[in-house]
This record gives sequence, C-alpha cells and structure tokens, in this order.
Amino acid sequence: MAYNHGREERKWHIWKENEEKILRECGVDESTIEEIRTYDRADFNSNRRFYRWTNDVAEYLEEMADRESQAEIHSVDELLDEIENETLYRALLTVDKRTLRILLLKMQGYSIKEIAPLVGLTTGAIYARLDHLRKKLKQFKR
Repeated sequence: MAYNHGREERKWHIWKENEEKILRECGVDESTIEEIRTYDRADFNSNRRFYRWTNDVAEYLEEMADRESQAEIHSVDELLDEIENETLYRALLTVDKRTLRILLLKMQGYSIKEIAPLVGLTTGAIYARLDHLRKKLKQFKR
C-alpha cells in the first residue's frame, strides 16, 4: 500500500496533541514541550522522506517487473531453447521427450497425479523417470 502523507500527518497531530496534554498534566513546562515537538516533527519528516523514497523504489521495481515479464514456456522445444547453461543443455538433450514433457509439466506446477494421465504413465513410472533424470544430471554436474 502506498504511503499516504495526509493520513500519516493527521495521525501524528492526534498523537502529539494527546502526548502534550499528558505532559501538561504532569507539569512539564512549555519550552520543554516545544523542544519535544520540534524533535518529533524532525523525526516525522525524516520518516516521511524515507517512506516516500521506498514507495518510489517499489513502484520502479514493479514497473521493471512488468516490462520484463517472463515468457511462459509451453513446449519441450521452448524449454530447451531457454536453457543457457551448456552442460545442462547437453544433459537434457540425452533425455527422452516424454521425460522432458514431465519435467515441463512439473515446472508449470502440475502434481504427479495430474501429470500421469497427461503423459500416459503411472505415478510410480513418473517418479522413476524423475529420479533417473536427477541421477543423470548429477553425473553431468561433475
């Protein structure tokens, strides 16, 4: 949520009025109350500048994320095209298309139970293929 200066200003004034009322009831002299008010106002202004700055940075980062939206991968070929690591790319070229499709569906957030009917395998077979893929990738890592 964006920083609302007007709302924060009103909250600060209400807080200061209540605090100064209590200070007067306790017998604090007006010059001390004024010093406290001056200090608190400087602190409020410092915080306001900080919150405005962080809000500006957050808006900038959101704009950057919108501009650089990630291309969604819909096929095994697109998956392979997106891989920048040469070793990983070579390792995945040795894997059969069905296992790569399982990997792609898993990356898209599907569960193993959801993937099984899509690729025509049992859940056990899918787990076995993913385990085999993990072992193969460990070999290429060396």
